[in-house]
Amino acid sequence: MTNDRTGAQVAAGNPQRNGRPRASRWSQVVLPPLLAALAVTACSGPAVTIDLMPSPDLYSEAGYDPFPEEAPQTSLPDFEMLYATLRDPAGEDDDERFYANRRGNLLRVGSARVQAGDGTFSWEEARRVSLAKNRPGSYPLKVTGVDELGVVASSIFAPAKVRATEPDTREAFAQLVDEGLDRSRSKDVYVYVHGYKVVFENPVLLASELWHFLGYEGVMLAFSWPSTPKRLAYFSDLETAAMSGRGLRRMLSILAEDTQVERIHVLGYSAGTRVVAECLNQISLLHRGDDPEQIFERRKLDQVVLVGSDIDRQSMGAFIEDGMLDVSRHLTVYLSGSDKALGLSRWAMGGRERLGQAWAEGRMTAETAAFLRSTPRLTIVDVSDAENFEAGNGHAYFRRSPWCASDVLLTLGHGLEPGERGLVLDEGLPIWRFPEDYVDRLHGLLPSLIPGYLDGR
Repeated sequence: MTNDRTGAQVAAGNPQRNGRPRASRWSQVVLPPLLAALAVTACSGPAVTIDLMPSPDLYSEAGYDPFPEEAPQTSLPDFEMLYATLRDPAGEDDDERFYANRRGNLLRVGSARVQAGDGTFSWEEARRVSLAKNRPGSYPLKVTGVDELGVVASSIFAPAKVRATEPDTREAFAQLVDEGLDRSRSKDVYVYVHGYKVVFENPVLLASELWHFLGYEGVMLAFSWPSTPKRLAYFSDLETAAMSGRGLRRMLSILAEDTQVERIHVLGYSAGTRVVAECLNQISLLHRGDDPEQIFERRKLDQVVLVGSDIDRQSMGAFIEDGMLDVSRHLTVYLSGSDKALGLSRWAMGGRERLGQAWAEGRMTAETAAFLRSTPRLTIVDVSDAENFEAGNGHAYFRRSPWCASDVLLTLGHGLEPGERGLVLDEGLPIWRFPEDYVDRLHGLLPSLIPGYLDGR
C-alpha cells in the first residue's frame, strides 16, 4: 500500500496510524443517545493471533504452486490488509485493541498491518511452509496496527444535505483498492465476511491467509461486522448480522462504482452468511425486474460462496424467490452432515433446519430437487466425505479441511465448475460431493484448466 496517507487521512477527518481510530462526531451528535459512540483513546490489550491454516491439498498433494518466485510487493511476513467495519472504535475502558464488539452504526474503512511470526522469516520459507502437507511448527498471524481512513459519509444517519458537507473517505478508499489492483494481473476483489463470536482482528487475519493461498492476486478485503465474543450473545449477533447487510451493500457499491474492479467475489462464513444473504436480498429488490446481465455490469458480483450457513433454510428460499440468484454470476452453498455448531443453532431455533446442514435422507422434496437441477447459477456441495471435515466441531471445514479449502480456493480464484474441480454429482440428489480419489482427479483435471499448473506461475 502507498505510504502517502497524510492528505487522505486529514481529508477524511480521522487520521490514525497503528493505534485506535477515534469516534466520528456523527456517532455522538446525529445518532440517538443510546447508540452514541464513546470517545476513544489508545490503550493496549492482548494481541489476537491465529495459526496459518493447513496447506490445501490443491497445493501440498496435487502439485499446484500459486506463489511467485519473488515476494510480491505486499505479502507475508508483513503486509497490509484492507478492511471495512461497522464496529465502534475501542475506548480506553474497552479490552479490545482497535475496535470494540458493539455496533458503531457507521461504515469505517482503512487498512490493518498483518505480521506472521516475528516478521523476520523469508518469502522462501513462507512458500515452503505453505506448500508442505505436514509443516513443522506453527506460524501465527497477528494484527500489529490499523490505519483508518475514516467514515463513509453515506453511512451517516443524517439528512443528505448534511452528509454532503462531511469529509468522505470513499474516494481515498477506492484509491487504495486501485493501487492493489494495479500491482496485480487480476482485477478481482475478494471479500471475506466472518461468523459470530469473534473480535475485529479475526476476519482481518482469516482474510489474510485466504489471500496468501490465492497467491496475492487481485485485492482482498475483510468486512468486520460487530459480533460479540460471547456464546450468550448468539441471538443478538444474529440480529446484528441482519442489520449489517446494509453496510456490506454500501461497501460493495464503492468497489463496483468507484474502482477498476472487474469482478467481486464474496465468501461468507457461519452467521456472516446472514450478512451476505441480507445484502444480496437488498440488491435483488433494488434491481427487481432488471436483466441479470445488466445487474452484473453494475454490481460486478461474480462468485458468492456461503460456508456453514446459519440461516433458516426457508428464509433462504424466500430470498431466492425474490431474485437473489440474479444478483451474482454464481452462488455456491456448502453443507455438512457433522456441523455441531449448526446442530446447536437448529435446536436453539426451534428445530428449523439451517442452510448449511446436509439434507437428511428423504427430506428433500421432489419440487426442491427439480428446482436445483434447473438452476445453473446455484451449486450445492456436501462436504461430508471430505478429508478432515469434522475437525474441531465440524464448523470451520473451509480452512481446516485440506480438501474443502482446495475447493473453496478453486471456486473463488478460478471460477471452475464443480465437475472441473474434481467433485462428483450425487446419484440421487442435485448435490455435489467429494469422491475418494479427489486428489487424483485434481491431478488429471487441473493441468488443462489452470495455465502454468504444473510449473507454478
